[in-house]
Amino acid sequence: MTDRPKGTDLRILQRVLSFLMPYRVRVAAALLALLTTTGTTLALGQGLRLLVDRGFAAGDAEALNLALLGLVVLSVILSAATFARFYLVSWLGERVVADLRVAVFSRVLTLNPGFFELTKTGEVLSRLTTDTTLLQTIVGSSASMALRNALGLIGGLIMLFVTNPKLTLLLLLVVPVVVVPVLVIGRRVRRASRESQDRVADVGSYAEESLNAIRTVQAFTHEPVERTRFGGEVRDAFETAVRRTRLRGILSSTVIVLVFTSISFVLWVGGHDVMAGRMTGGELAAFVFYGTLVSFSVGILSEVYGQLLQAAGATERLVELLEEEPAVAAPATPTALPVPAEGRVSFQDVTFHYPSRPEEAAVAGLSIEIAPGETVALVGPSGAGKSTVFQLLLRFYDPLSGRILLDGVDLRDADTTAIRQRMALVSQEPVIFSTDALENIRYGNPDATDAEVQAAARQAAADQFITRLPDGYRTFLGEKGVRLSGGERQRIAIARAILRDPAILLLDEATSALDSENETLIQGALAELKKNRTTLIIAHRLATVVNADRICLIDRGRVIATGTHAELVENSPLYKRLAELQFSTAA
Repeated sequence: MTDRPKGTDLRILQRVLSFLMPYRVRVAAALLALLTTTGTTLALGQGLRLLVDRGFAAGDAEALNLALLGLVVLSVILSAATFARFYLVSWLGERVVADLRVAVFSRVLTLNPGFFELTKTGEVLSRLTTDTTLLQTIVGSSASMALRNALGLIGGLIMLFVTNPKLTLLLLLVVPVVVVPVLVIGRRVRRASRESQDRVADVGSYAEESLNAIRTVQAFTHEPVERTRFGGEVRDAFETAVRRTRLRGILSSTVIVLVFTSISFVLWVGGHDVMAGRMTGGELAAFVFYGTLVSFSVGILSEVYGQLLQAAGATERLVELLEEEPAVAAPATPTALPVPAEGRVSFQDVTFHYPSRPEEAAVAGLSIEIAPGETVALVGPSGAGKSTVFQLLLRFYDPLSGRILLDGVDLRDADTTAIRQRMALVSQEPVIFSTDALENIRYGNPDATDAEVQAAARQAAADQFITRLPDGYRTFLGEKGVRLSGGERQRIAIARAILRDPAILLLDEATSALDSENETLIQGALAELKKNRTTLIIAHRLATVVNADRICLIDRGRVIATGTHAELVENSPLYKRLAELQFSTAA
């Protein structure tokens, strides 16, 4: 993600308002309830004044009864409006955060692999969980508190003027004394809040990386080292959170001291006015009520201001994701791929650098022509650029120069989804999702029936081991397929590709984890699968290479020789050496 200047105000929270727009009716109802609670609270002050002046001071029992009845009615209205406000605002908070999570996740799904070369997955997950949860608190609670107390502050000040202008002016003289510390300390709170969220993300990212590699950690007895490093990450997060909490505490306590000291001074002046007969006891009681309301509102606003600053930091992190543009995107008016699919592929003088290694070309001037239905094997030393060919063909990246054509259409002019729908990838490290075998295979074609899924599994020699699982095809395979062997995971992936029925089949060491017996079964299945479709194979195993129509020898990102296995053994010293070292002794 690109770094951008970090703001020092709350304007970033305006982005959250766009998620409230679909729920305008509920927002309006919540505001109505909020206005009702504020108006009722202000009316309580006048009821208190009448209670003191016309009830207690005048000794009028009927006036006392009416004043008390009015206070009870106001309390009932306040209670009902408070319930409506709480329910509506909480609902909005949950709904907005749910929509925000979907929006952020949807945006992340569009980002290309190059983004994840430079960004930790744990960082993204922290923003999807921790930051959105923080925003839920703000939208569903703190924002309502801020509005309610802001209205209470404004209404209270108005009623203070109505009750006694002189005392109110005295009270306003001390407002700058309260506001200045809020602004100064508030900026530091926001910076600390942003840093705290970043440290929490670091903790989650480190934990995820270690747990994903738990077998390696334990195999190398690295538990003490990981424990120490994780403790360091947690300590940094703790110290940052403590610093943020200390600043928020200083902000709140400073406001409370300044506000109540100011109120005490004003009440001292008011008490002397009552004793001198310049105001009634009821007016002073009402002034005390409104002054307390104003003081309480200012205190709550200072606390909520700290929370809003923290939310601004979280929102900023989420907005970074929402505004992240895919490095590879479909054009506004894509060129349609021909129907039916041919499976013709053409690499024309393609050069490409990975974003994480900009100084080194992964492929340089690469040119390959693949005819429909042809099976082409890509071989070469490790790091020669074989896997990069697959990455470019799937349009995970765009080349820096040159063109890649699919059925005569430049990939940059076609719809990315349409391109990938014509392909199926079986990688060297197959991905198994945390669900059952049936759904893992159905991932290749979400509309496939159970019978079609099982037929694909049989063709991939996976049916036999799946039916032996405790619940057969409905057996949960564990996170990342931990309950399966490497060969079983690969057969699940091959069944997934078979079910997809692609025009172009991409096999990246698809049989490398299989024993000889299963490899023979899979080779038979792949032979059927490769009929009438284009197949690209990355392979080091002789059994896969000798069956290819053509072999392309790649070294340092360029095709340096092509031909059959026998031709390359005869004519290419590099291929002959690779065959002797990597394919088989017989070669």
